[in-house]
Amino acid sequence: MSLHGDYDPDNVFARILRGDLPSVKVWEDERVLAFMDVFPQSEGHVLIIAKGSQARNLLDVEPELLAHMTAALQRTARAVEKALKPEGISVMQFNGAAGGQTVFHLHFHIVPRWEDRPMKGHGHAPMADAKALEALATRIAAELD
Repeated sequence: MSLHGDYDPDNVFARILRGDLPSVKVWEDERVLAFMDVFPQSEGHVLIIAKGSQARNLLDVEPELLAHMTAALQRTARAVEKALKPEGISVMQFNGAAGGQTVFHLHFHIVPRWEDRPMKGHGHAPMADAKALEALATRIAAELD
């Protein structure tokens, strides 16, 4: 899919927001949902998605929502750092298929990194165990400011 087009209300994140698909929630408010990536590139990989918006990518999003998402991204990344003690954190956001985007609903990735652990490729990681994700989400949520 290109950078421009119609929003698909049946994309996987829209289905999660409607409750049609399960997710392992870290936290949420009225504008964002933070949850564990079921195909994590690294232990503790969290996604931040917009609620109530049909923004497909960074080019579509309302500026006020983007500001709120950025604050949510920082808050969550800080909790990931406190909970998991990574040596680094990658924050990623992809736009358009050629840019690496696979789900066309605005979202950010928080991927903890360690020197001795190679990061799995975006969209190529195996599915994680739900119980392991729940334990990580609990650890991260406990560190939220």
